[in-house]
Amino acid sequence: MYRVFRLTPFLALPLLGGCDTVVMNPAGDVARQQADLILWSTGLMLLIIVPVMILTVLFAWKYRASNKDAEYLPDWDHSTGLELIIWSAPLLIIIALGALTWVATHTLDPYRPLGRIAAGKAVPAEQRPLEVQVVSLDWKWLFIYPEQGIATVNELVVPANRQVRFRLTSSSVMNTFYVPAMAGMIYTMAGMETKLHAVLNRTGSFDGMSANYSGAGFSYMNFKTHSLDDAGFDRWVAGVRGSGMQLRRDEYLKLERPSEKVPVMRFAAVESGLFDRVVQMCVRPGETCMGATMHHGGDQPGSHPPVNNRAPDGKTEGALQKDPGEKQTSPHITAPHGRPQGNAAPGEESNRNMTRLELPALPGTARNAQG
Repeated sequence: MYRVFRLTPFLALPLLGGCDTVVMNPAGDVARQQADLILWSTGLMLLIIVPVMILTVLFAWKYRASNKDAEYLPDWDHSTGLELIIWSAPLLIIIALGALTWVATHTLDPYRPLGRIAAGKAVPAEQRPLEVQVVSLDWKWLFIYPEQGIATVNELVVPANRQVRFRLTSSSVMNTFYVPAMAGMIYTMAGMETKLHAVLNRTGSFDGMSANYSGAGFSYMNFKTHSLDDAGFDRWVAGVRGSGMQLRRDEYLKLERPSEKVPVMRFAAVESGLFDRVVQMCVRPGETCMGATMHHGGDQPGSHPPVNNRAPDGKTEGALQKDPGEKQTSPHITAPHGRPQGNAAPGEESNRNMTRLELPALPGTARNAQG
């Protein structure tokens, strides 16, 4: 029985033959380059790890206690050649890893538009990226297509071999948008906008998910990503436009409420500027957009009037910008300012008396005071 238990992992290997490691076998060029980066980094590190493991076994075998023929050098403590090998090889690998990481970090920057849609295939000059606005809700995903004027919940559909430009934000807590077959994960945060550029190079259905714990319904915060050809994408857009539902602010506020296991929803029309209002955190009526608050004193339409810190006589009104002589003080009942105690102005003595606390005399206080 024990032998069978030990052999169980090996017996299960044939059953894993149909499993697809999507991270290492993705459908998008960005994810493919990221997988290649993992392979190159692992290969460079194995250049050190594998020889060390082999030498560990060889040394243990050669210098075992029963091998009386092994050379015994009790006074050996230094070898210039060995030191060069020990230090130069890891140094060269670290330099190679650093260069590889630096290039890949800039090439695969999620904010950077794609330079190609596949290996050896540049982005067509006439091709415009498809913009998809993404909002992570509790606990579902909202996708807005501003060019098509439609929106979906828990369903992402993109055309194959076309660059997709994602604009992402969150309605509440921080989350992560992750389609392993397309590209790496990107965070979504309330009041902020992040970007991601990606592409899918073959048609099919792929899993999308949240990769950052965000509360009770996190386990069900998944969605399907469908990659279609151009004709199939146009048919899908036409079908969504025929759904009849409209996504306006009042409907969004209902959708924003926490809910789990939300089925796919499609909206034939979306209120203009809704995503920007979500980013600016001013969807609810009467809320002031963060842009107006941050541009306080700017020239943007609808912003607050500029702050004028100068009075008509030209003196500054802000206390921090005034000279001591410009500051106008008023009587303060807890901390009187102005003249020393012998030169109190009329009215100041009464203020000073208000701050004096009459404490009960402690035993021995009067005697000590007289002494």
